Amino acid sequence: MAPNPRTEEPQDNPDNYVGLDSARAERLAEERGWSAVRSLPPGAIITMEYRAGRLNFEVTGGTVTRCWKG
Repeated sequence: MAPNPRTEEPQDNPDNYVGLDSARAERLAEERGWSAVRSLPPGAIITMEYRAGRLNFEVTGGTVTRCWKG
């Protein structure tokens, strides 16, 4: 499997997305230059590889409750 290409990450604080409606948070992240945005339910099983340029949202009831890079 080929490694993911390295991309620059936006100068953006993931904590700024916590508390936002998930649809608004996704649009905002894309506008700010994140190359991939992933919304996940609490406790989702995910791979742990770091992908530069990706922003992850944990979403509960339509609201972002946690956000992290990679």
